[in-house]
Amino acid sequence: LCNCSSVGSAGCNRSTGQCRCLPGYAGPRCHGCARGFFPGQGGQQCQPCSCSPAGATSDQCDHSGRCQCKVGVTDLKCDRCSEGYYRFNESTCEPCQCNNHSQTCDNSTGTCLDCQENTEGKHCELCKEGFYRSTHAAHSCKHCPCSIVASTGTCHIQPGESVPRCDKCRPGYTGLNCNQCAKGYYNSDSICVRCKCNGNVDPALSPSVCRPDSGECIGCLYHTTGFHCELCEEGYSRDPEGTNCTRQEATLGPEPTEFTTSAPNTTKATSFSTAVLNSTLSPTTLQTIFPISSSDNSTSAFADVSWTQFNIIILTVIIIVVVLLMGFVGAVYMYREYQNRKLNAPFWTIELKEDNISFSSYHDSIPNADVSGLLEDDGNEVAPNGQLTLTTPMHNYKA
Repeated sequence: LCNCSSVGSAGCNRSTGQCRCLPGYAGPRCHGCARGFFPGQGGQQCQPCSCSPAGATSDQCDHSGRCQCKVGVTDLKCDRCSEGYYRFNESTCEPCQCNNHSQTCDNSTGTCLDCQENTEGKHCELCKEGFYRSTHAAHSCKHCPCSIVASTGTCHIQPGESVPRCDKCRPGYTGLNCNQCAKGYYNSDSICVRCKCNGNVDPALSPSVCRPDSGECIGCLYHTTGFHCELCEEGYSRDPEGTNCTRQEATLGPEPTEFTTSAPNTTKATSFSTAVLNSTLSPTTLQTIFPISSSDNSTSAFADVSWTQFNIIILTVIIIVVVLLMGFVGAVYMYREYQNRKLNAPFWTIELKEDNISFSSYHDSIPNADVSGLLEDDGNEVAPNGQLTLTTPMHNYKA
């Protein structure tokens, strides 16, 4: 008897006893699966492995039907690229080209997915906006040292340079990293603000226009002065229009005197009579010939007081106050000395007479003082009226 498998055999050779196996079955009795097949569900029927000839190392598979895949190939039948590989072809899968900034890419196109370290692009070969590729570490993107307030925030490294340069600075900023104020601007709390000089500076003569740290105007023109060139110089005042600074000069005669106007668009010459310029009149004579009103005199007198005279007046007042204070302190001191001497004076006054000695109190505050012990002799008596009577012979006691 052949004893062949009823599932895997197609009959038996009676003379030899050899079973004839169906495709996919092997063994003397056709009980096992041939190469390239694996037992299916139930373990009786053999099914083909169907391994991919491009992705599997052979056509053999294990009992679960899993094929042995090549490098970069995965799945049960080795027909799909594994993670980090793409483009499944007749030979094998190709690794993703992501410049070490990603581990995955599209299985069919090879486009890198989830680029790391601030990179982007099909192969993670570019830096994101606001980052630049450093020359020190290969394929490393670092943050641009450019503020979005002072620039666009993007930068690049020019050929031959090792430090980045901001692509474009905003108005008012300049420098390699747009961290400096441009001409005509100054730094105000880390923000560049335009200089405010009221149009009284010339950028051609003074490119800085104002100091970059404080904003103080430099080179005020047209006889102006002040932090923002908003004031007129000494001897000048605003014209009736309030725009130009005009020289102030005294009137020397009844004829109208022309003033020199210092302004961008106006230039006038001062005209005086030759006789008046060459004369040497005294102030008294001038006042007699050309009387001046009281209001003009007060204004002129106030203008003549210089800072030196003002300081002398202040110093004189201070000296007078100090002298008065010293006098007051001296008076208080002398009064206290007088009081001390009065308090230290003797309490009793002794008056010597022919036959007695009288005592009187200096202070009214001691009306009942006892004077019986003022003399050493015990035989003396004190009368009610305050007199001490001598009772010893000859009355020779002396005080």
